[in-house]
Amino acid sequence: MFCKKCGKEVPDNTKYCPGCGADLSLEGRVASAANNVFHATEEELKSSINEVHQSFSGQQTSGGGRRLKDDRGLLSYILLSLITCGIYSYYFIYKMAADVNVACEGDGEETAGLVAFILLSFITCGIYAWFWYYKLGNRLAANASRYGLSFQENGTTILLWLIFGAFLCGIGPFVAMYILIKNTNQICNAYNRSHNL
Repeated sequence: MFCKKCGKEVPDNTKYCPGCGADLSLEGRVASAANNVFHATEEELKSSINEVHQSFSGQQTSGGGRRLKDDRGLLSYILLSLITCGIYSYYFIYKMAADVNVACEGDGEETAGLVAFILLSFITCGIYAWFWYYKLGNRLAANASRYGLSFQENGTTILLWLIFGAFLCGIGPFVAMYILIKNTNQICNAYNRSHNL
Protein backbone atom coordinates (compact mmCIF):
# COMPACT_ATOMS: atom_id res chain seq x y z
CA MET A 1 0.00 0.00 0.00
CA PHE A 2 0.97 3.64 -0.28
CA CYS A 3 0.98 6.39 2.31
CA LYS A 4 -1.81 8.87 1.55
CA LYS A 5 0.19 11.74 3.00
CA CYS A 6 3.58 11.40 1.30
CA GLY A 7 2.90 8.69 -1.33
CA LYS A 8 5.71 6.41 -0.21
CA GLU A 9 5.18 2.67 -0.68
CA VAL A 10 4.91 0.88 2.67
CA PRO A 11 4.35 -2.76 3.61
CA ASP A 12 0.77 -3.87 4.32
CA ASN A 13 -0.46 -3.58 7.92
CA THR A 14 2.14 -0.89 8.72
CA LYS A 15 0.87 1.31 11.54
CA TYR A 16 2.99 4.39 10.80
CA CYS A 17 4.62 5.56 7.58
CA PRO A 18 8.42 5.28 7.87
CA GLY A 19 8.78 8.33 5.61
CA CYS A 20 6.49 10.91 7.19
CA GLY A 21 5.11 9.24 10.31
CA ALA A 22 1.47 9.37 9.22
CA ASP A 23 -0.92 7.03 11.03
CA LEU A 24 -1.70 4.14 8.63
CA SER A 25 -3.58 1.89 11.07
CA LEU A 26 -7.16 0.91 10.30
CA GLU A 27 -8.36 3.19 13.09
CA GLY A 28 -6.30 6.04 11.68
CA ARG A 29 -7.67 5.50 8.18
CA VAL A 30 -11.27 5.39 9.46
CA ALA A 31 -10.70 8.54 11.49
CA SER A 32 -9.14 10.24 8.47
CA ALA A 33 -12.05 9.22 6.23
CA ALA A 34 -14.55 10.47 8.83
CA ASN A 35 -12.68 13.78 9.13
CA ASN A 36 -12.72 14.15 5.34
CA VAL A 37 -16.49 13.56 5.24
CA PHE A 38 -17.12 16.03 8.05
CA HIS A 39 -14.83 18.61 6.42
CA ALA A 40 -16.62 18.23 3.06
CA THR A 41 -20.00 18.55 4.80
CA GLU A 42 -18.85 21.64 6.66
CA GLU A 43 -17.75 23.22 3.37
CA GLU A 44 -21.11 22.36 1.77
CA LEU A 45 -22.95 23.89 4.72
CA LYS A 46 -20.86 27.09 4.51
CA SER A 47 -21.53 27.28 0.79
CA SER A 48 -25.27 26.78 1.31
CA ILE A 49 -25.43 29.41 4.05
CA ASN A 50 -23.51 31.88 1.85
CA GLU A 51 -25.94 31.16 -0.99
CA VAL A 52 -28.92 31.92 1.24
CA HIS A 53 -27.25 35.13 2.47
CA GLN A 54 -26.43 36.28 -1.07
CA SER A 55 -29.97 35.56 -2.27
CA PHE A 56 -31.55 37.71 0.43
CA SER A 57 -28.99 40.49 0.14
CA GLY A 58 -29.27 40.61 -3.66
CA GLN A 59 -25.55 40.10 -4.29
CA GLN A 60 -24.49 38.80 -7.69
CA THR A 61 -21.16 38.09 -9.27
CA SER A 62 -19.62 40.74 -11.45
CA GLY A 63 -19.14 40.28 -15.18
CA GLY A 64 -22.74 40.81 -16.32
CA GLY A 65 -24.03 37.41 -15.29
CA ARG A 66 -24.87 35.40 -12.25
CA ARG A 67 -22.73 32.40 -11.45
CA LEU A 68 -24.95 29.35 -10.98
CA LYS A 69 -24.38 27.16 -7.94
CA ASP A 70 -22.58 24.01 -9.10
CA ASP A 71 -21.50 22.48 -5.81
CA ARG A 72 -24.77 21.33 -4.25
CA GLY A 73 -24.51 18.22 -2.14
CA LEU A 74 -26.96 15.63 -0.90
CA LEU A 75 -25.49 15.57 2.58
CA SER A 76 -25.87 19.32 3.12
CA TYR A 77 -29.41 19.13 1.67
CA ILE A 78 -30.35 16.44 4.22
CA LEU A 79 -28.61 18.10 7.19
CA LEU A 80 -29.93 21.60 6.56
CA SER A 81 -33.43 20.25 5.91
CA LEU A 82 -33.32 18.45 9.26
CA ILE A 83 -31.91 21.46 11.11
CA THR A 84 -34.56 23.79 9.65
CA CYS A 85 -37.45 21.31 10.03
CA GLY A 86 -37.83 21.01 6.25
CA ILE A 87 -37.76 24.72 5.38
CA TYR A 88 -34.38 24.50 3.66
CA SER A 89 -35.65 21.75 1.34
CA TYR A 90 -38.13 24.25 -0.14
CA TYR A 91 -35.44 26.89 -0.54
CA PHE A 92 -33.25 24.23 -2.19
CA ILE A 93 -36.01 23.43 -4.71
CA TYR A 94 -36.55 27.14 -5.38
CA LYS A 95 -32.85 27.74 -6.10
CA MET A 96 -32.47 24.56 -8.15
CA ALA A 97 -35.44 25.49 -10.34
CA ALA A 98 -34.12 29.05 -10.79
CA ASP A 99 -30.65 27.83 -11.80
CA VAL A 100 -32.01 25.20 -14.19
CA ASN A 101 -34.24 27.83 -15.82
CA VAL A 102 -31.19 30.02 -16.41
CA ALA A 103 -28.94 27.21 -17.67
CA CYS A 104 -31.60 25.68 -19.92
CA GLU A 105 -33.11 28.94 -21.17
CA GLY A 106 -34.32 28.77 -24.75
CA ASP A 107 -35.31 25.10 -24.73
CA GLY A 108 -39.03 25.94 -24.80
CA GLU A 109 -39.67 24.71 -21.26
CA GLU A 110 -39.92 26.31 -17.85
CA THR A 111 -39.36 24.52 -14.56
CA ALA A 112 -42.14 25.52 -12.19
CA GLY A 113 -41.07 27.51 -9.15
CA LEU A 114 -41.63 27.00 -5.46
CA VAL A 115 -45.18 28.39 -5.19
CA ALA A 116 -46.50 26.05 -7.88
CA PHE A 117 -44.53 23.17 -6.37
CA ILE A 118 -46.01 23.67 -2.90
CA LEU A 119 -49.60 24.44 -3.94
CA LEU A 120 -49.95 21.73 -6.56
CA SER A 121 -48.22 19.16 -4.36
CA PHE A 122 -50.65 19.99 -1.57
CA ILE A 123 -53.70 19.82 -3.85
CA THR A 124 -52.61 16.50 -5.40
CA CYS A 125 -51.47 14.91 -2.12
CA GLY A 126 -47.84 14.90 -3.26
CA ILE A 127 -48.32 13.49 -6.75
CA TYR A 128 -47.35 16.78 -8.41
CA ALA A 129 -43.98 16.67 -6.61
CA TRP A 130 -43.21 13.38 -8.38
CA PHE A 131 -44.27 14.95 -11.68
CA TRP A 132 -42.04 17.99 -10.98
CA TYR A 133 -39.01 15.78 -10.31
CA TYR A 134 -39.81 13.73 -13.44
CA LYS A 135 -39.99 16.84 -15.63
CA LEU A 136 -36.78 18.24 -14.12
CA GLY A 137 -34.94 14.96 -14.78
CA ASN A 138 -36.11 14.96 -18.40
CA ARG A 139 -35.19 18.61 -18.89
CA LEU A 140 -31.67 18.07 -17.55
CA ALA A 141 -31.18 15.02 -19.78
CA ALA A 142 -32.51 16.87 -22.84
CA ASN A 143 -30.19 19.87 -22.30
CA ALA A 144 -27.07 17.83 -21.49
CA SER A 145 -25.99 17.60 -25.14
CA ARG A 146 -26.23 21.39 -25.40
CA TYR A 147 -23.19 21.55 -23.10
CA GLY A 148 -21.39 18.49 -24.46
CA LEU A 149 -22.64 16.29 -21.62
CA SER A 150 -24.52 13.00 -21.62
CA PHE A 151 -26.69 11.82 -18.74
CA GLN A 152 -27.73 8.19 -18.42
CA GLU A 153 -30.54 9.17 -16.07
CA ASN A 154 -33.72 10.95 -17.12
CA GLY A 155 -37.12 11.64 -15.61
CA THR A 156 -38.17 8.01 -15.79
CA THR A 157 -35.14 6.99 -13.73
CA ILE A 158 -36.02 9.64 -11.14
CA LEU A 159 -39.66 8.55 -11.02
CA LEU A 160 -38.75 4.87 -10.61
CA TRP A 161 -36.42 5.68 -7.72
CA LEU A 162 -39.07 7.88 -6.09
CA ILE A 163 -41.85 5.30 -6.31
CA PHE A 164 -40.25 1.87 -6.20
CA GLY A 165 -37.04 2.90 -4.47
CA ALA A 166 -39.10 3.94 -1.46
CA PHE A 167 -39.67 0.22 -0.82
CA LEU A 168 -35.89 -0.32 -0.57
CA CYS A 169 -35.63 0.78 3.07
CA GLY A 170 -36.75 4.26 2.03
CA ILE A 171 -33.54 5.15 0.18
CA GLY A 172 -35.19 5.70 -3.23
CA PRO A 173 -36.06 9.39 -2.77
CA PHE A 174 -32.51 10.09 -1.62
CA VAL A 175 -31.07 8.36 -4.70
CA ALA A 176 -33.46 10.34 -6.91
CA MET A 177 -32.41 13.61 -5.27
CA TYR A 178 -28.73 12.64 -5.58
CA ILE A 179 -29.19 12.11 -9.34
CA LEU A 180 -30.96 15.46 -9.74
CA ILE A 181 -28.28 17.25 -7.72
CA LYS A 182 -25.45 15.60 -9.67
CA ASN A 183 -26.96 16.41 -13.06
CA THR A 184 -27.90 19.96 -12.04
CA ASN A 185 -24.35 20.57 -10.78
CA GLN A 186 -22.90 19.38 -14.10
CA ILE A 187 -25.27 21.54 -16.18
CA CYS A 188 -24.63 24.60 -13.99
CA ASN A 189 -20.87 24.02 -14.08
CA ALA A 190 -20.96 23.78 -17.88
CA TYR A 191 -23.05 26.96 -18.03
CA ASN A 192 -20.57 28.80 -15.79
CA ARG A 193 -17.63 27.67 -17.92
CA SER A 194 -19.35 28.60 -21.18
CA HIS A 195 -20.09 32.10 -19.84
CA ASN A 196 -16.70 32.53 -18.11
CA LEU A 197 -18.32 32.90 -14.70
